[in-house]
Parts: sequence; C-alpha cells; structure tokens
Amino acid sequence: MSAESAFIESLRALAADPAARGLMDDAAVLELGGTKLVLTHDMIVEGVHYRPDDPPADVAWKLVAVNLSDLAAKGAAPVGALLGYALGDSEWDAAFAAGLGTALKAFGLPLLGGDTVAMPKGAPRALGLTAIGRAEVAPSRSGGAPGDLLWVSGSIGDAGAGLALLDAGKAEPAALIERYRNPRPRLEAGQRLAPLVTAMMDVSDGLLIDAARMAEASGCAASIELDSVPLSEAFLSEKGGERGARLDAATAGDDYELLFATREDRAPSILALADEIGLPLSRIGHFESGAGLALRDAAGPVPLPARIGFEHGH
Repeated sequence: MSAESAFIESLRALAADPAARGLMDDAAVLELGGTKLVLTHDMIVEGVHYRPDDPPADVAWKLVAVNLSDLAAKGAAPVGALLGYALGDSEWDAAFAAGLGTALKAFGLPLLGGDTVAMPKGAPRALGLTAIGRAEVAPSRSGGAPGDLLWVSGSIGDAGAGLALLDAGKAEPAALIERYRNPRPRLEAGQRLAPLVTAMMDVSDGLLIDAARMAEASGCAASIELDSVPLSEAFLSEKGGERGARLDAATAGDDYELLFATREDRAPSILALADEIGLPLSRIGHFESGAGLALRDAAGPVPLPARIGFEHGH
C-alpha cells in the first residue's frame, strides 16, 4: 500500500457522511433540497505535478482544469471555485493571476474566494483549488458490474509523452506538450454521459491504475485490450504503436480523459454520442467477475508492468 493510500484509509472513519462516498470517488456529492452539489479539491505541487520552468499561466490553467475534470467525471456543470495560493515571486504571481483569469473565463467558472499564504524562501509552490458543481446524475466509481463495457474518451498518453519531451529538452511535437501543460476537462461529455453509464471517473494517474481503482470500487475485475487504447496521431508519430509504446501511454498520468463503464446495450448510444459531440469514445475492455486487472493485445496476454500508474509515496 502506498503512503497516499494508507493515509486516505486512516481518514475513512472521519468521512462518515454519505456525501463523502467513503473517500472512494473523484468528488463529494452533497444532496441539498433535491440538488446534487458536487465538490472537489485538487492540489498541484511544483516538481511533482508541474515542472518548475512551466509558464505560470499554464500552471494556472492546469490547476483549474484538473479540478474541473473531477466535476466532469460526476456529470457536473461548474458553478464556482475557491483558490488556495502560496505567494512567492511577485512577477510569477502576477503571471499566474493573469493565466487564472484566462482559465476561469474559458470555463465560465466564477472565483468565489479562497486563501493566500506565504511560503518559506525556496520552498516549492503548493497550489489548491476547490471546484463546486451541480449535477442531475452523479455517477460513482463503484456502480460497475460484470459484463459492463469499459470505454475512454479522447486519446491516452499524450501528456506523458509531452512531459518526456520537456524533460529531454525538446519542444516538438508541440501538440503533445500542449496536452501536458493545458489539459481539457471533458465537461460536456461528462454531463451527456452521466445518465448512460454505470460508473465513471477521470484518468489522472494513468489509464491502467485508474481502471484498476474503478474495478476495485465496483467489486469487479477489469480486462483491458491494449490494442484498443486510443492513441493520437502526434503520439504515434513520436513513439509508434508497438506494445512498449502502448504500455507507456496506458501508465502515464495527466490525461484527464473520462473512463466509464456501460451496460452492453448502451453501446449504440455511446457511439452516437461520440458523433454528436465530436469526441472519440473508444471501447477498451470490460468488467468481469473476480478482482484485479488483466491486459491483452493481438499477441495474447500482456504481463502487467511493475508500475501501472502514478501513486504518491512510491
């Protein structure tokens, strides 16, 4: 068990309200007078979630986007946000604030308040945002059942490939770096998918580890078809489509796509929705009885890599 998992486990007894969903979900869902209020809080830390030389405006965009991705996974429309900000260099702070304004405007997200603190000189920045949304249907991670189909939106692995390019001092392909620095939360897709799915979450720590988490929450095993994991043209051009590249894509984080399960008879509706919203929705596997995660490709069973995604404390 990772340090992160152990700490969350120690908090479960404190999170007894039904809105907390046992700390097993992307967000809390609070029922207020027939309205589902969805609340999430994500932090990003310099040197962990973003590079120290990332432009501050991009850091601001990412902070907003990762929180809105959690709302998207609950089928929620954003209604407001609270910011927790660590003050540092005034020039950086000003550029962050300008970028925050751009991100808030892009998503129609009002800033409602928050807090600022001073950090010790030289300490890495830790930034937090609480996003608040409203949903009619708020699917959990735990509603899947054996026989359900597994799907993912968009393409997988672009952000991880973009980070690798930056770490190598490269600036191209720019599309991959853009996916790392400026993720796009799938808000419309989440709201449209919510009534059709049995379970849904966003892919933040890697497709394989997040599929394993959703399977565990649903009391199922997950079987993933590696050849069906959708890859972008930019990724294929940079890394190819062989098994190793596909494993890299499926274990990289920062995709912020939607992973969801549906009954088999919903497949035509999912494909029709993909056409309507102009976003690929790809079937990548299924749930089955049992526990754990299994991988296959055209050549047969694929051994799980030692690392199936990102975990804090590993």
